[in-house]
Formats: sequence, C-alpha cells, structure tokens
Amino acid sequence: MMPRIETLTVGGSPMEVFLYEPAGTGPTPAIVLAMHIPGHDGIEKDEFTLKTAERLAEAGYVVAVPFIFHWWPKSEARDLKNREFRDDWTIADLTVTMDLLQGMERVDPARVGIVGHCWGGRVAWLGAATDTRYRACVVFYGGRIRLAMADQGIPAIERAGDIPCPVAGFFGNEDSNPSPEDVDIYEAALEDAGVPHEFHRYDGAGHAFQNFPSPERYCPAQSEDAWGKALAFLGRELRP
Repeated sequence: MMPRIETLTVGGSPMEVFLYEPAGTGPTPAIVLAMHIPGHDGIEKDEFTLKTAERLAEAGYVVAVPFIFHWWPKSEARDLKNREFRDDWTIADLTVTMDLLQGMERVDPARVGIVGHCWGGRVAWLGAATDTRYRACVVFYGGRIRLAMADQGIPAIERAGDIPCPVAGFFGNEDSNPSPEDVDIYEAALEDAGVPHEFHRYDGAGHAFQNFPSPERYCPAQSEDAWGKALAFLGRELRP
C-alpha cells in the first residue's frame, strides 16, 4: 500500500504527513499514528511504522503519520533529538495533523483515535491529553510518560486528567522503560482521573515486543495477541 504524502508547516518548519486510506468510501474513522524513535531520520526508512500504518488502514481506518522529528535535519544524531525533544512542538505537530484529518471528506471527524509505540506511546498519551477531539488512545510500551521533556513542561502523566477518551495500554513485563512499576503508576493516574482504561501486560516480553525489524526484541505470540486486543478496542470506540 502506497501512502499519499502531504506537507504541512508547523512553526515555520515543513512536516511530512504520510496518509494511508482504506478501500471503499467514507465517512471513515481515522487514526493518528505516532512514530517511534527509530524513525527519526525519515518515515520512509521506518519499516515498522509503515507496516503498522498499512495494517491499520487494512482494518478500515484512514491513517495519518506525522514526521514529528522534522524540527531537526534528518541526518542529525538520534541522541540530540532525544535530548532536545519538546512537548510544545509535538503538540503543535499533532494539532495540525488532526486538523488535516478533520478536513478530509472521507473522515468522520467524530471518530478519530491516536496510537503510538515506544516514544510514540508517550506521544499518543500526550496527544490525547491535549486535544479533546480524540475518541480513543492506544499506548504500546510508552516510556518517559512520567518525565518532562526539554521544554520543561509538566510530565505527561500529570496530564492524565485531561485525557477525554478511553485508553488501552500494552506492556511487556520484562521491560525497563516503562518498568512494571511505571505501568502501575500510569494505571493509577488514569484510575484517579476517572479515565476509562484497559491495560494488558505480557510475560516473556520486553520493550518493543511488536518491533519485528528487531528479532532480538520481537515476540510474535505476544505481539499478535496485542494487535487483536488493540483492534478490538479501536473497533469498540471508533466504529458506530
């Protein structure tokens, strides 16, 4: 499946958005897919994110993948992007991506969710907490949710009470970022905020257990179980 590429301008910087559209006609639910850090040098080089977008489109969703690392040259070192990553920039990226989806004729603007893995899992939490238009949020092993980023804003977890939609989370019990203790804290924050949620935890799985381009991390059985549960969750929340 070949994406269509739109270029949006955020804070004076051009940002690519890869768009995947399912067969058929609308109105169709949509997903903002937040990239993980291995895609820092270009969506086109991020095999996992491209395949994830295709899989969501095949399930019937319009999928938008914003290149949230556009603030730096693609050739810039990953470590620098890690250190300088800012929530305020990311919120702006997600807002214009949501606006793009909302303006598409085949998208039902009342049925948009956000999904992310790893770094993108934190971005998905942040996006849901800063835009009331989301109707579902899926976090796959998102780390650093308890931390603030380089803009010295508040930690993403402190925004739990602003999340307007149900959250599904998927985590490996052998992960260290987030650790099982971190996941307990995530769940408690959602519980305290009254946010509906379902968390799924997998024995024998560590970080990035869905990341098939990394055989040392990929756990096929746990990954497929998580996919089935995530698609069921999105179906319940975003289908009429």
